[in-house]
This record gives sequence, structure tokens and C-alpha cells, in this order.
Amino acid sequence: MSPLQSLVQCGTKVWLDSIDPDEVTKNLAFGATGATSNPIIVGDLIQTGRFDSDLSQYMKEGLDDDAIAWKTTDALVRRAQAAFEPVWTKTSGNDGYVSFELDPLLEDPARALPPADIAKKYVELARQWSEGHKNRMIKVPATPGGLLAVEEMVANGVTLNITLIFSERQYIAARDAAWRGAQKRKSKDAFKSVYSIFVSRLDVYTEKHVPDLSPAAQGMTGIVNAKKIWALNQQFWADKGLKLQQEMIFASTGTKKASDPAWKYVAAFAGSDIETNPPKTNADVQASGQTFTKQVDKMPPAEIVAEIEKKVDMAKLEKVLMEEGIQKFADPQKGLLALIAKKRAAK
Repeated sequence: MSPLQSLVQCGTKVWLDSIDPDEVTKNLAFGATGATSNPIIVGDLIQTGRFDSDLSQYMKEGLDDDAIAWKTTDALVRRAQAAFEPVWTKTSGNDGYVSFELDPLLEDPARALPPADIAKKYVELARQWSEGHKNRMIKVPATPGGLLAVEEMVANGVTLNITLIFSERQYIAARDAAWRGAQKRKSKDAFKSVYSIFVSRLDVYTEKHVPDLSPAAQGMTGIVNAKKIWALNQQFWADKGLKLQQEMIFASTGTKKASDPAWKYVAAFAGSDIETNPPKTNADVQASGQTFTKQVDKMPPAEIVAEIEKKVDMAKLEKVLMEEGIQKFADPQKGLLALIAKKRAAK
């Protein structure tokens, strides 16, 4: 049994953090059952030159840069959806999804749109991009505007991946809004929601902002935080009698420190819910020779948890990481548009 097969065998759904058609094929063979996309992934694929003929065709059709960005994203996501659709069918809609991110420029700090306006636009875009897609998940961030839109989107029948979650506060707000929306549906049978909790970024934060954590606790905040939220999620949905699972996605699972093994976060969350792993992480895990067992329900030693609870101000952490996260959310879309403009100028 390969390392990734053992990960799947112990209860983890492995989703690829890419919609590169070649990586999708490779990772399907590894046991991946879903994928996620974002403007960085789309931009990196355009950068390869593999899709230049498509771009040329869109330009001939008179599409502007923004329309080309979305048409390209839509086409790549559709292609990945087709690859994972058999999983969706086999699991009756519990797995086999591909995430499609709504326009990140709505969150651009330079535009300073009011949250109510952002929410209204998210609801419109969610309807537009989800219609007619059974295994497309709409990705919306846990920002004030994003959270305001969740209830209505779910009530409208949209399948959601609520992303950019760093804290328990954000998770609870997102989950409660989704559940309110689900209760407005005629039937909850097709209700599926996932909550993307970011992991490695928290440890990057504590290295910089909480340097007095002991060596044993430094680098463990992301794991402690995500495991606590995972347990809360398990408890909340246990008595709701739903057909489909409402799951955590453990995101940002690639390690940021050269001294950490590539499978540090992958191993910590093994055994339940979903991990979205970058292609390199999956390749490194596959080459590691590791056999994974269920660890998601096992917390680090009590003294490490207590030290993190005492020294890490989660409200401050959320504020800093959300500010960084929103910038990282908006900037790649600007980069994607700039890349398309550059390709156009080179014609």
C-alpha cells in the first residue's frame, strides 16, 4: 500500500490543490477524489504556455481580459469536474467536488466595498457559476462580506467551500450561517458544506509574532487550532440527521520550513474529513514510505496545548492573518489579469 493509499484507507479524503489536467490525472491514480482552484493556480497554468491557443481564440472572439480570466477558469474547473464526476456519482454527492473561487477583487482593500455590497455580489456570482454544475463547489471567504452571503447562498441550493478560516470564531459564524440556510431549503438531502481551515500560516505567524513559545510548542499552533475546530465540527453536525457530511478541509498543508518533514501536517490530520494538498506535497508524501494512521482526534501533549492557549492571542492572530489573507486573495487575481494583458500584447 502506498503512503497516499494508507492516508485514504484511514479515512482522509485527499483533494488536489491544483486543477492542472496532468496533475489531476496523476493524483487520481494516487487516490485523490477532488480538487480546488484559485487565481494563482490558473495563472501558473497560463504561464506554462499550454493554453495559449485557447487564449488566442478568446481574444479573437473579442473578450476582454477579465472575461478571458473567468472563461479560462471555468474551462479548467469543468475539465477537473469531469475527471472527478465518477467519484461524485459513486458517493451520491458526498465527494468528487472541484472548488471554483468567486471574484477575489470584491475583497480588494483598495476598493473598500461595504460588506453588504460584497455579499450581494457573491450571491449573484454564486448563482451564475454554480448553475448546471452538480460537482462544483463555490468557494467564498470567511470575510465580513463572505459570511453575510453564506445563508442566502446555501438557501439557494449552492454547495459551498467557505475558505480563509483561521479561527474558531470564523468557523462558528460560517457554520451557523450555512445551517440557517440549509433549514430554508425544501430538502436538505443535497446540502453539503465544507470549511477550509488554514494550518501552516498560523505557524509562520507564531514564529514571527510569538517567538517565546517553547521549541516543543513552536510550529504546533496550526495543528492544535485545526484539531479543536475539527472536534467542534464533529459535535455540531452529529445530531442533524443529514445525508451528506459537512466537513473540514485542512488547507495550507504544505510545510513552510525546510527542517519540517513534508508530511508534518498531512500526518497530523490523517483519519477524517478532507486534506487539500499541493501537488508537491502529495508527490513528497508518496515518496516518503510513510504509513498513515488516524491522528486527527489526538491532541498534542496537554502542556503544549496549555502553553499555546496561554501565549497565542487568537483574536490578534486572526486579525493579522485575515489582513494578509485578503491581500493574498485579491493580488493573484490582479496578477492573472496582468498576465493575460501581457499575452495579448505579445500577439
